[in-house]
Amino acid sequence: MQKLLAALIAPLALAVVPGAAEAQSRIKDIAAVEGVRANQLVGYGLVVGLAGTGDSLRNCPFTRQSLEGMTERLGVNIRGSNANSKNMAAIMVTAELPPFATPGSRIDVSVSSMCDAKSLLGGTLLVTSLQGADGQVYAVAQGSIQTGAVSASGGSGSSITRGVPTAGRIASGATVERETGFQFANMNEARLTLRNPDFTTAQRVAAAINQTYPGTALAENGTVIALRPPAQLGMAGFISRVENLPVMVDAPAKVIIDEVNGVVVMGEAVRVSTVAIAQGNLTVSVQESPQVVQPAPFSQGQTAVVPQSDVSVEEERGREMRIVGGSESLSTLVNGLNALGVSPRDMISILQAVKAAGALQAEIEVM
Repeated sequence: MQKLLAALIAPLALAVVPGAAEAQSRIKDIAAVEGVRANQLVGYGLVVGLAGTGDSLRNCPFTRQSLEGMTERLGVNIRGSNANSKNMAAIMVTAELPPFATPGSRIDVSVSSMCDAKSLLGGTLLVTSLQGADGQVYAVAQGSIQTGAVSASGGSGSSITRGVPTAGRIASGATVERETGFQFANMNEARLTLRNPDFTTAQRVAAAINQTYPGTALAENGTVIALRPPAQLGMAGFISRVENLPVMVDAPAKVIIDEVNGVVVMGEAVRVSTVAIAQGNLTVSVQESPQVVQPAPFSQGQTAVVPQSDVSVEEERGREMRIVGGSESLSTLVNGLNALGVSPRDMISILQAVKAAGALQAEIEVM
């Protein structure tokens, strides 16, 4: 008897558990820790070693000034000379300093031309300091540039380009020189911020945390959940355990419409009250068929062209009025709309009309 009950219960467990697991998300996928973020860095530098595809020093005064200043620091004075090399270019360097980056770690950098350089392919970035928003130097970049682009031209003026040859990337091209000073381990309280603010989701996140670690979480509003780690756990260890807890995410009912591409996206909570819909297409066609009129013999008349227009109107028939809505699930609503047999662009007009009728319980957002 026990074996029979086990055989009957097992399929039910398999049918119920996956659905519940699929409806939940980890906290780390829906929220971020306040203050744990990347910082943008920027710098100005020079790229050398270009095969005649760099800046023209006569058209780019800041490139010439940078060249003169660099050579003077190296003991060479070229001021007043008629240098016009096209083997170098002035560029802007950007990078993101990841959270908790320590001195000596490597980060990627992106470079972009500032003047009339045609390509940065094969160039080498000279030592460039990267500054943060506070003006402090956090990293130093240098290395060979990879553009991933192809550019070629012929003597007759014909050319071909694939990609963007005036922008490139240096993998692990910068060395971190300074930390941001964010002392996460010494914090007594941390705050989680939801990527999609929602009061229901915030309360569920706090409840899920308190269920495992009682009294450690409080939802301050629809975005922020304050955390206080237990005495036996540090902040980093507590966050690592919290971010893997599963939570069922809630979201407001919303319909996203992209009229340019004819795309309609509906959230799971979208519902339509019972409503009757009839849709048809009206086509008006105008066809011009000019005719040539010949004069009667010996009438001294002239041949003339007489315009003739045929106008016709066609209305698509055979689509009866259908009842759509009153559904308890999104799949039922979609099946009812699909039963109308309309295209996505017609669906957009139908949804807007249903919203105007007050039967669509959702917010429409047009992109």
